[in-house]
Amino acid sequence: MATFLLEVGTEELPASFVSDALHQWQTRIPAELAEQALAPEAVRFYGTPRRLAVMLDRLPLRQPDRQEEVKGPPAQAAFKDGQPTKAAEGFAKSRGVDVSALEVRDTDKGSFVFVNQDIPGRAATDILTELIPQWILGLEGKRFMRWGDGDLRFPRPIRWLVALMDSEVLPLTLENGSLVCTSDRISQGHRVLHPDAVPLRRAQDYVEALRHAYVEIDPAARRLLIQRQVEETAKTLGGVPMISPALLDEVTNLVEWPTAVVGKFDTEFLDLPPEVAIIEMESHQRYFPLKQKADGLTLMPSFITISNGDPNKAAIIAEGNARVIRARLSDGKFFFDADRAQPLDAFVAKLETVTFEERLGSMAAKVKRIGTVADHLCDQLNLGAQPRQHIRRAAYLCKADLVTQMVGEFPELQGVMGQKYALHSGEPEAVATAIVEHYLPKGAQDSLPQTLAGQVVGIADRLDTLVGIFSTGQLPTGSSDPFALRRAANAVLNIIWAAGLPLNLAKLLDTVVQDFAQDPTLAVNAPEALRTQLHDFFLQRVQTLLQDEQGIDYDLVNAVLSNRALSDPLDVKDRALFLQAMRRSGRMDKVYETVNRATRLAAQGTLDTAVLDPEGVIVAAKLEAKAEHAFLAALKTLVPQTQAAQASRDYDQLVAGLEQVAPVVSGFFDGPDSVLVMADEPAVRQNRLNLLGLLRNHALVLGDFGAIVKG
Repeated sequence: MATFLLEVGTEELPASFVSDALHQWQTRIPAELAEQALAPEAVRFYGTPRRLAVMLDRLPLRQPDRQEEVKGPPAQAAFKDGQPTKAAEGFAKSRGVDVSALEVRDTDKGSFVFVNQDIPGRAATDILTELIPQWILGLEGKRFMRWGDGDLRFPRPIRWLVALMDSEVLPLTLENGSLVCTSDRISQGHRVLHPDAVPLRRAQDYVEALRHAYVEIDPAARRLLIQRQVEETAKTLGGVPMISPALLDEVTNLVEWPTAVVGKFDTEFLDLPPEVAIIEMESHQRYFPLKQKADGLTLMPSFITISNGDPNKAAIIAEGNARVIRARLSDGKFFFDADRAQPLDAFVAKLETVTFEERLGSMAAKVKRIGTVADHLCDQLNLGAQPRQHIRRAAYLCKADLVTQMVGEFPELQGVMGQKYALHSGEPEAVATAIVEHYLPKGAQDSLPQTLAGQVVGIADRLDTLVGIFSTGQLPTGSSDPFALRRAANAVLNIIWAAGLPLNLAKLLDTVVQDFAQDPTLAVNAPEALRTQLHDFFLQRVQTLLQDEQGIDYDLVNAVLSNRALSDPLDVKDRALFLQAMRRSGRMDKVYETVNRATRLAAQGTLDTAVLDPEGVIVAAKLEAKAEHAFLAALKTLVPQTQAAQASRDYDQLVAGLEQVAPVVSGFFDGPDSVLVMADEPAVRQNRLNLLGLLRNHALVLGDFGAIVKG
């Protein structure tokens, strides 16, 4: 067993590539070593802006010897009259054995020639010499570059290689034209704090040797160190740090030896919306902002930055950072003041200059369509004059801030600045809040809109995008979804579910498609096909959300998926959750067999699935057995329970009714007075199929039991 170290030294790598490269290695290296029967006891991955490294602990020195059975040509082709043919001789030669080593064995496909070979294991050093160049040059990422006069591509120039098997150098060479990088035992320390080379006596010395050279090689340890420094420094300043996980990850891969440095900016910039200052500090400068309190958004005129330089030069570094942020915040203040010189609605006309999508027109056209879709939503929700007025105004203004100077500089602030400018322009708070909320959720961690106006405008915006992009034929395919249509549809459903909005999504989609088809500026062909595509797409989203986010079993989701799933999205979720609760409580077992059996047989009949009342469906004169009469009586009792469940969506009473019917139906099938469903007389057979069809239909109000798999 040995410890092996590989370090690839480079010029400063992009922070995103460091984490991506290590993730690729984590997936590839252990798997390839396992394929070679060289699995180490542990694999550790390290990375900084100047290096990527992997250490293999207790790596076998060589592969184990193995015996391999190789199948050759058919026996009939390998031997003729007991003598080997050229086919046998060629196979033996290809395997490096004498013809006498060949064996004939019978298989399912006839007799074939086989040979058993003892294959000695190869040395780990030989295998690593072959694999390592592939590990390095097989990394994928954006913006790879060439340097020197060679064709080798990597995000930044490779400057050194360390390859140690315990204390021995494993010879490796990367050729890049006239530039040749050869492996050695020489690593490099921190560029500023330890500019000298770091010779490594053994692979096992790597982590500590680099720490003595002011390089914390372990990303997890470096991340924790940064977080602690930021928190402790903030505490000394009496503030609360805003530590975004994404920013923390990025900063971790920007430094090798982190040092927290405090910077300050002028208090006049606290008059800016805090979101502006936060964006400036986090996204553009990689600073950690400070708040006065944990539960507020009032900033302190200070920030914390993580330096990769000399801690003794912290004051100089802080002053430089302050100059940069002062200039950035000054720009922000200029944009903020300039934008507020006119009311927000003055920007709406400028949306004509912004293209939403080439075939769908400008953002101004989109805003008009959002207003129309919002009106359809208001109609379905039967809203009064006041909420309608707020929704229409919010829909009109929701994209106005896209053409402001502030959002032009900081696109991340769209919606946020719209809210600020709306309030400054004297718009009602409900309108201003809807402008910022209609973008929610932007990501998986975001909350959903909380106000009715924000919910309605958010749904209207997404439905316009979905119908519009679908109408151009740019549907999501596989992992490709450039317009984030899956996320948009998920947001529509999650908003409906969270807010409890009683919407008929199927009807809404059809109405919006019709609006597009009637708009002469939009070339929408085959609106019926477009409706079908959108319905299918949303049904897929319902299925995915119920399974992945709600944790509902796949068969129970299938049981509630139908046209009703879009005509009443609230109900489909309620029914899926109810069925899941039934399964977990064991209540499903009480009705499953009976209803499922009835469902399977009812499929041979012709009864419409919407029929619940036996009146006019069952011919009493054709009921021959007591079991049939009992079945009919039970169904008549079930009708009011099912109707009440439909009206109240209280499916507990429906299931209670099914539980009461179950033993009666069991007697119909298997009791002493049981009947043959498929009777010879057509009228009797139809009567019995209709009884089963009625039971199926009552159960269908909850779900299709034929889709449920017995647990």
